Amino acid sequence: MAVKKFRVVLDGIAHEVEVEELGASVVSSVPAPVAAPAPAAAPAAPKAAAPKAAAPKPAAAAGAVTAPLQGTVLDVPVKAGQAVKAGQVLVVIEAMKMENEVVAPADGTVASVSVQKGDAVAAGDPLVTLQ
Repeated sequence: MAVKKFRVVLDGIAHEVEVEELGASVVSSVPAPVAAPAPAAAPAAPKAAAPKAAAPKPAAAAGAVTAPLQGTVLDVPVKAGQAVKAGQVLVVIEAMKMENEVVAPADGTVASVSVQKGDAVAAGDPLVTLQ
């Protein structure tokens, strides 16, 4: 069996690797690995910068704030009728042993709270409604 040497460049760093060529007579029960896509070649000349998109407008305060991911509600530090500021924590969801804070997209008042501590939520479920 022949051993072949190859030079592979990853993230601009050259690496020398040795690969053993197995013949066609070798049968393996291990599935063949999927080949990684080849790195894109660097452009020959810099391209003109694309026009910048307009900055996104802040989200309106009115509406439902939904769960960004599936998990379990650990805390709901707000109550109906409470005024909230943009960025204030509305709900804390645990997913994959990590705590994820769901924050108010804009200033407003909590119209209703749809979840409580211990509830299981799916991505897209309503958590809090702001007005």
